[in-house]
Amino acid sequence: MATRVLQRVGNGLRQTRNGLQVNGQVTVAVRSLSGFREDSWFKSLFVRKVDPRKDAHSHLLAKKEDNNLYKIQFHNVKPECLDAYNNLCEDVLPSIHADPEYPCELVGTWNTWYGEQDQAVHLWRYRGGYPALTEVMNKLRQNKVFMDYRNERGKMLLSRRNQLLLEFSFWNEPVPRAGPNIYELRSYQLRPGTMIEWGNYWARAIEIRQQNQEAVGGFFSQIGRLYTVHHLWAYKDLLSREDIRNAAWQRDGWDEVVYYTVPLIQNMESRIMIPMKTSPMK
Repeated sequence: MATRVLQRVGNGLRQTRNGLQVNGQVTVAVRSLSGFREDSWFKSLFVRKVDPRKDAHSHLLAKKEDNNLYKIQFHNVKPECLDAYNNLCEDVLPSIHADPEYPCELVGTWNTWYGEQDQAVHLWRYRGGYPALTEVMNKLRQNKVFMDYRNERGKMLLSRRNQLLLEFSFWNEPVPRAGPNIYELRSYQLRPGTMIEWGNYWARAIEIRQQNQEAVGGFFSQIGRLYTVHHLWAYKDLLSREDIRNAAWQRDGWDEVVYYTVPLIQNMESRIMIPMKTSPMK
């Protein structure tokens, strides 16, 4: 049938180009070929109409009442250097966190327990957004203790990467927690163009997952690997994690959230992390 439709359309285009023959006379078509193409139903078979968005997804999904920017760092450490690296971080990072001259806070700092081994993860918050980040970076360049720390740290690392993040408006702001806890960082690489859809589903889903106070923070990337979402969870241990996650399936709406959000994901990763000694999240 598709072949017959295309043949008829092709005949129509040729008739429009050459004119229509009626009773032996050629009548010139009044409508131009370009006009025919612009609004023809044939074009609609191949052109997908997209609803243009009126604002960036960062404005639609991020919190409006504050201007927080987050930076997450992933440091892959040489196995033989992990203890020395942890000691170095515990000596230097808390002093930056506590200094009022720096408009930043160390939200948490962890070692990966299950997932990518010999890895450290640091999460920073900059109150004031990009200007605060710039101010901190400029001041740290003049901080001899930090520059010595960075030089020494470089000898211990195999690789490192970071991302700048915003927090979803429907998640709680991450705050210090008493321990002991384990933390799970679930990272999702979404298909481009699906962030709004993801946010719409999780705005409802987070209510289901807040009942045990396990939800710590939810973020989406702005610089670095884009269309990345990070969900941070806290549990007492691996068994409580399993029990809490299984219980979510007994609540109305959770199965629907999973069903509709899985197709939005290109790939995903889970890390189980243990806080460092000086982490504000214990």
